Amino acid sequence: MSIPARAAITAVHGYVPPDLLTNAELARMVDTSDAWITERTGIKERHILKGTGLGTSHMAAEAVRGLLEKTGTAPRDVDLLICATTTPDMQFPSTANLICDMVGVRNVGSFDVQAACSGFLYSLTIAAQFIANGAARKVVVVGADKMSSIVDYTDRATCVLFGDGAGAVMLEPDDRGYGIIDALIRSDGSGMIHLHQKAGGSRLPASAETVAARLHYVHQEGAAVYKFAIAKMAEVSAEIMARNNLRADMIDWLVPHQANKRIIESTAERMGLPMDRVMVTIHKYGNTTNATIPLCLWDYEPRLRRGDRVVFAAFGGGFTWAGLYAQWSYDGSAASRSNGKGNGKDA
Repeated sequence: MSIPARAAITAVHGYVPPDLLTNAELARMVDTSDAWITERTGIKERHILKGTGLGTSHMAAEAVRGLLEKTGTAPRDVDLLICATTTPDMQFPSTANLICDMVGVRNVGSFDVQAACSGFLYSLTIAAQFIANGAARKVVVVGADKMSSIVDYTDRATCVLFGDGAGAVMLEPDDRGYGIIDALIRSDGSGMIHLHQKAGGSRLPASAETVAARLHYVHQEGAAVYKFAIAKMAEVSAEIMARNNLRADMIDWLVPHQANKRIIESTAERMGLPMDRVMVTIHKYGNTTNATIPLCLWDYEPRLRRGDRVVFAAFGGGFTWAGLYAQWSYDGSAASRSNGKGNGKDA
């Protein structure tokens, strides 16, 4: 009896801009210190996209170009492109449309998914349906955000957290039993009051007054978000484990959203996982929102092996949260890790 085709991640690539913003530099901008930031968040530095007219799409396009080159995929062979982002270049057209144009992908479906920091897992869940029903064979899913565009660098509570970056994966059908096995997406809109951007949408359009009042930046109530994030990331991971009869000793990797090192550690502890089986990149990238999970995969790719059991967990503003379970489909050590033209990441 043949196994139904699953959507499998067959390649991953990332991009972070070359300019760094270190904790020491932030300490010269606001009342903070390297020790304060590191102790509370685990972050040491973050990458910032600089340059006039450069938006989220520019980083995402770099990640997608690298992915296509790495896999030997011609743009014409891509069937669908989904971009998870909280910082779109424009209200419209979608950032996914812009990415397609920049990398030469034509005449296919492309759209954005907005689920805050859970958006990349939401997008994987959506993309998997196109693979499973036969509507697409090669789907590119991108997670990208230019968080520096909505961060108030006079607010030490938020400006230390975020960085810019992009990551992309290729999804293809797999009939060997690998790929995405289960996924959960959840939300609770009552959490909006704790984490949101006040102005710029249809409720409160941009005006001289909203700009003067600094309402176009991230508003976060840290204690409430921290509490919910720990609870929901652990909850969704436990549910994924229970639904798939997984014990902690059966999981090879946890790939958590990189919001705060304490949240990552707490999620792993509640799952019964040691930290050597948890992907952590927050120290060098900060919270890149939708890019955190694909950047983790990019960094850890050489350590991934075919058949590895991987659990993903994310939490974002709104509130949203998501979990996903997959069996990895290829040996990462054999994959090319070419950084791609113009990539600011060290090899």
